[in-house]
Amino acid sequence: MSRSLHRWYLRAQVRLLLLLGQQHAVLERVDELLAMDAGDAHALATRAHVLAELGDKAAAVQALRQWVALQPTQAAGWFNLGFLSESLGHIDDAEQAFRRAIALDEKFDRAWYGLALCLIQQRRFEEAIVALKRNTELQPMSPFGWYQLARVHVDRQEPEEAARIIRHLRKFEPKVAAQLERETGLAQGQT
Repeated sequence: MSRSLHRWYLRAQVRLLLLLGQQHAVLERVDELLAMDAGDAHALATRAHVLAELGDKAAAVQALRQWVALQPTQAAGWFNLGFLSESLGHIDDAEQAFRRAIALDEKFDRAWYGLALCLIQQRRFEEAIVALKRNTELQPMSPFGWYQLARVHVDRQEPEEAARIIRHLRKFEPKVAAQLERETGLAQGQT
């Protein structure tokens, strides 16, 4: 079998095995593809995805680092690297990856949110507010950015700003607004 035909056959197997949920078999085929071509960006991305699904986040991060080295202008790769790095507690690495994703695509709302979470963990609230405001501009109907923004204002001893956000959330996400009221102690009468 020719090399290109064998590569096509392996890729077809990967697709089928992914559909069947056979992650370990997928990794075997992906590793075969990478043995044929260590610079196969698609295989590296697939490897990272499957490793993350299997719970091996550290190995997934390694695969993503290889992938972004091959595809440095792909914002999604940087976002995924940031997401997994943050989940492992590597906040500085995550922040850098999210910033890289944003530099490549300034409208990448999830990267702004991820950056904000990193900044919150570092207690850099001023910067977190900027990132969360950008996230909520890009995704105004998503409660996640609004929720975190309210929490940051509470942490900064700015209950009036948190109350304003709760009132705003009540219009389209009343359950999230009620959750914030319970968590912050900002009862409806105060907001």
